[in-house]
Amino acid sequence: MRKILFGVVITLIVLFTFKYCGDKKDDKIVLKENTALIQEQIKNVGKLIVTEGHFSEVFTYKNSKAIFGDLLEAKKRAIVIVNANVTIGYDLSKIEYKIDEVNKTLQIITIPKEEIKISPDFEYYDIQSDFLNQFEAKDYNEIKDIVNTSLIKKIEDSDLKSNAQNRLISELSKFYILTNTLGWKLEYYQKPVESLEVLQSLKL
Repeated sequence: MRKILFGVVITLIVLFTFKYCGDKKDDKIVLKENTALIQEQIKNVGKLIVTEGHFSEVFTYKNSKAIFGDLLEAKKRAIVIVNANVTIGYDLSKIEYKIDEVNKTLQIITIPKEEIKISPDFEYYDIQSDFLNQFEAKDYNEIKDIVNTSLIKKIEDSDLKSNAQNRLISELSKFYILTNTLGWKLEYYQKPVESLEVLQSLKL
């Protein structure tokens, strides 16, 4: 009788051992599958997202210089119409991240800074200049610098940058939804992202 009981106990121990090892193997497979799924999501999001805007402006350029002391003043002027296409983009292929399989955590380390591109088109009208103060290449370069400075200020005052950031957060929210679904955690700069509201409140 004792031999039978002993044999039953040994059999149960062997069965439980195999089951435990099998469960551990299954957990590891699921973990690897989850890791691959997260990496695939990052790859899919890793693209350039762009917000576009258009600005139009009219400038009057004036320049004058004294000739023979203050006896004469040579002037030049031009009306400049500028139509500019502006794009603000994030190259999400440059996101730095780390996958912590042990703690089931996706850590976003850095997000690339936005890239602002301005493509202005210049049209010059009513160009007037005195003989002793002709238009030169430096005048056109000065006009471009003035226009560029003005456009940057307009971009800052517009909602273009906030719209671009909203699109960025929309893309990043896919990480939160995926990790939350898989039972993982999401961190940004070592700060836990526990809800979409927290993600939206982050200073990116």
